[in-house]
Amino acid sequence: MRIGPLLNFIRGFLMGSADVVPGVSGGTIAVLVGIYERLVHAISMASKALGNVVRLRFREAGQRLREIDWGLILPLLIGIGVAIFTLASVISTLLDDHPEAMAGLFTGLVAASAWVAWRMIRRPHAASGVIVVVVAVAFFLLLGLKGGAVADPSWLAIFGAGAIAICAMILPGISGSFLLLMLGMYDFIINAVDGRDFPVLGVFALGCLVGIVLFSQVLDWALSNYHDIVVAAMVGLLIGSFRVLWPWPGGVDSTEIGAPTGNWYAPVLLGLVAAAVVVGITLVLARRTATRTSA
Repeated sequence: MRIGPLLNFIRGFLMGSADVVPGVSGGTIAVLVGIYERLVHAISMASKALGNVVRLRFREAGQRLREIDWGLILPLLIGIGVAIFTLASVISTLLDDHPEAMAGLFTGLVAASAWVAWRMIRRPHAASGVIVVVVAVAFFLLLGLKGGAVADPSWLAIFGAGAIAICAMILPGISGSFLLLMLGMYDFIINAVDGRDFPVLGVFALGCLVGIVLFSQVLDWALSNYHDIVVAAMVGLLIGSFRVLWPWPGGVDSTEIGAPTGNWYAPVLLGLVAAAVVVGITLVLARRTATRTSA
């Protein structure tokens, strides 16, 4: 395998690993590994192609499909799938056995991701900082809201839950599982998965499809026309997500904020190491890119 596809496979593997962790978004990892905007654009092109197929415009659909960065998407999807099927039980066990330490690790990764995302802003100014603060505070407060569990939702509610939850796939800092939790649909969907309730899962999947088709196009347009505003809002989402990632009490299973307890140094050390590694790799890659550009 050439280095390009292999690298994208590793990126997908990291994204898939994040997707099986409550409170951590695959979009965060996409920012971290430097493919966020390419990924959003590729998903947007795929959704436009699907829309053309539905309208029986097959020539336009073929043109959109040719515009997709398949060299990124295919290895990425394979990596995501491999990670989900191989690491789900491992990460779940680590979260159960070492919740605070794992939360500390994720906090470091997301903190570094916020710094990486801030570097994506082309013309930083005071307004960018204001956007970051407003979005971070709003998202921090929003994560504290939890809807009561819905015992018997309508088909429309199931469809809507899928359409909303899938947005977390391409939004850094927000987890689909927490969106479902806030909607009161988390237990219902998990029970549907465990019970192989295919009619419910089918409606939920249809909602996911419609949600990703619509939202990816909006996000791609926004990045193209209001890049710095959107990226500043992304930084705010990442910072606001610390409410979920804060290690105490109980790791990522709680949105409560508590004082450090027990072996507090382990989460702190893991977080600092994770952040340092990410920052170091980012600076090395940036230096290499600058060297190639000057050459």
